[in-house]
Amino acid sequence: MVENILLALAALKANKMRAILTMLGIIIGIASVIAIVTVGNSLTASITSTMEEMGANSIVVSVRERGGDEFGGGPRGPNQAAATPEESDLFSEDTIEAFASRFGDRVEAISLSQGVGSAKAQDGRLYANISVTGVNDGYEKANNLDLLFGRFITEKDVKSVKKVAVVSDKLVNNMFSAGVDPLGQEIKIYSSDDIEVYTIIGVYQYEASAFGPDSSSERDTRTNFYIPVSLAKQDSTTKNYQSFTIVTKTGVNAATFTEDIKSYFTKVYEKNTKWEVGVMNMESTISSMTSMLSTVSIAISIIAAISLLVGGIGVMNIMLVSVTERTREIGTRKALGARNSYIKMQFIVESVIICVIGGIIGIILGLILGMLGSTLLGYPASTSIGIIILSVSVTMVIGVFFGYYPANKAAKLDPIEALRYE
Repeated sequence: MVENILLALAALKANKMRAILTMLGIIIGIASVIAIVTVGNSLTASITSTMEEMGANSIVVSVRERGGDEFGGGPRGPNQAAATPEESDLFSEDTIEAFASRFGDRVEAISLSQGVGSAKAQDGRLYANISVTGVNDGYEKANNLDLLFGRFITEKDVKSVKKVAVVSDKLVNNMFSAGVDPLGQEIKIYSSDDIEVYTIIGVYQYEASAFGPDSSSERDTRTNFYIPVSLAKQDSTTKNYQSFTIVTKTGVNAATFTEDIKSYFTKVYEKNTKWEVGVMNMESTISSMTSMLSTVSIAISIIAAISLLVGGIGVMNIMLVSVTERTREIGTRKALGARNSYIKMQFIVESVIICVIGGIIGIILGLILGMLGSTLLGYPASTSIGIIILSVSVTMVIGVFFGYYPANKAAKLDPIEALRYE
């Protein structure tokens, strides 16, 4: 075996350019697969981490059309407009309070929110882009906000409809001079049709979304501007809620609680013929998202791996050429007593060596490209050791599979004819 390996390396050294060109298919295939899997793993890990931070113990309850999927899609064709629920089909405050009373021993908090729209905080030449969102006191726990100063919206703020706001540190940096305490400061908010004045009661740390890099400049980055949900509802056409988020207490089994919530709202909505309640816990969402991303990554990797087949055919082709070129050598070895199995092993080892060297180069290149791709997308690189081991194994299998036919052809050569070959 050692002699076979040395012979294979000597043959590759004698034909460097041909060997490199033969390896190209293997290198490109392995590098593509590893790079794609590395970026896919990084993306999956980052999104999963973000969703877990949003609340692994969160359960989302929403109104959806009967027969729809768990993500709220209705039972209609792609070109049909989505139906809109009536006010009576949505969750009223009384309905939510009744639910909280029924399951109070398992509910830590209930998060309510109401989007208002985009606006701009402005004071002369100073400005900050914002998205105004009405929230209640449970929103902070459901979304794991990192409060830097002050306090968050309280139940008292919601009931008294106070014009207070919790803003991001980016807004504070844009609107106030260094050293100025933003708490208690009034800030003007300009929307498309109105100007409102709010008092800042809290500042949270802004974190960029993991679902895609922000294309805005640092100064123009749009951040959330939180106000009491009752204030947001004043300008809304609907006073009820289409969804709310439950934060479960520590130790509560999310899967079991999800089923209990489904049973509870099934009874509440049993007389509603058009709408029902969908319940989705974050664990199942994370699992579905991870599964979907993994499937996409595998599908793209399979497409990239087609180049391995092309590379294997290239190896077979060059080995057939090598057998033809070394016909006299094969004849001499057989005349001196070499068995067919020795000849066969010599060429299979050479084929495997070509593929393994190409595979190692491909792995190194794939890791570099994968890390570069992850860095450009803004995600920490996450490489799978399993895919590296699999890549090496696949290259060896390719070497044996595509090297067997040329090796077998060499082993079957008649020594007399081989010695006469010119």
